[in-house]
Amino acid sequence: MKTATAPLPPLRSVKVLDQLRERIRYLQYSLRTEQAYVHWVRAFIRFHGVRHPATLGSSEVEAFLSWLANERKVSVSTHRQALAALLF
Repeated sequence: MKTATAPLPPLRSVKVLDQLRERIRYLQYSLRTEQAYVHWVRAFIRFHGVRHPATLGSSEVEAFLSWLANERKVSVSTHRQALAALLF
């Protein structure tokens, strides 16, 4: 039997990173997860010249993740964490 999930409440914040924090707290993720996700989303935004994430698509995500792997030489777990943050 499939159970219906309640819709998420509307966001009160205007700023992207504040919206991210608000949603993470609503879903009761840990503080460390919140800090990590905010870090990666901020890095993603800066990587693309401070463009709003709503204007960025899969090719920009791919470019950022490729840069992390090839230029920054991050570990696989760090790469996955960055991807999880962007998918959130």
